[in-house]
Amino acid sequence: MSISAPRHRYSFADYLAVEEMSAVRHEFLNGAIYAMAGGSPLHAALAMAVGARLVEALRGGPCRVFSSDLRVRVRQTGLATYPDVTVVCGDVSSDPESRETVANPLVVVEVLSNSTMEYDLGDKFEHYRQIETLQAVVYVWQTERRIEVRRREGDGSWASVASGPGEAARIDALGCGLEVDEVYRDAGLAT
Repeated sequence: MSISAPRHRYSFADYLAVEEMSAVRHEFLNGAIYAMAGGSPLHAALAMAVGARLVEALRGGPCRVFSSDLRVRVRQTGLATYPDVTVVCGDVSSDPESRETVANPLVVVEVLSNSTMEYDLGDKFEHYRQIETLQAVVYVWQTERRIEVRRREGDGSWASVASGPGEAARIDALGCGLEVDEVYRDAGLAT
């Protein structure tokens, strides 16, 4: 029988110290710190296109749109991560252990990469849905012109609607939508 060395478990404070010293962003979950891969030019362009559309739609209201530089923590599960775009309406509520970490997103956006798609649509969504303030998770595909909105229903269940070319992905929690063709055009993909 072989015995493996015990894996080091980090505290959230340890994770924050690593983040402060590192040029690379990390996710934190269950005492483990995971380096996040850099995105492709298309990934970055799609995130920016969605963010710009949301800033335009929400201008003058109580909601603010944040880039992937904003860390979000799921207090119920401990996950700390950096969604591609985050929307907070009203006051920002910081995590009790980190003023620089938001705990009350209303909407998060993930641009799907081949390497993270399964995780983003599966386990990561299971974490996100535990955030009491979260009303929608928006997924933007790189492999096709498709935007999916998973929204929390009044009874707490989640429903999903996918939109394709010529359609708008409605984000009811924000009272706006994302025109699929415009998002992909803004990202540099001809329609």
